[in-house]
Amino acid sequence: MTVEVAPPGFATTVEALRPRSWKLGPGQPQEVIDQFTDAGFKLVVDDRADVHINSRDGRFYLGWFPMGRPGDDGEGWVIAVTGTAKVPGYRMSFDTETPAEIIATAVAQVLATARPL
Repeated sequence: MTVEVAPPGFATTVEALRPRSWKLGPGQPQEVIDQFTDAGFKLVVDDRADVHINSRDGRFYLGWFPMGRPGDDGEGWVIAVTGTAKVPGYRMSFDTETPAEIIATAVAQVLATARPL
C-alpha cells in the first residue's frame, strides 16, 4: 500500500493572492427601511432617532441605531424573530458600519420566510 504525502506548507496562485474590493461603509439605511411599506408593520422613531420596526403580530423586530445601541459597543442593526413554544427564535446583530445593502438582503430573506398562520 502506497500513501501519498503532500509537501509541507501550502500551495496557491498569484491570482488567489491579489487584493479584492469589498463593500464597505454604512450605505443608505433607506434600502432596509423601504422594505416595510406593508400595513403589517409598525415603524417608530424614538427621541434618539433610532428606528424600530415591529410586525403587527410582535414576532419580528428590526432596530436601526445610527449612533450605536445604548449600552452596547457599536451595535447598529438588530433583526430578531420570536420563536414559538416548540421552536426557538433567533437574533442577528450588525455593527454601525455594516453596509445597509447587506442588512437589506438579510431582512428580505427573513421576510420571505413569513407565512400567515
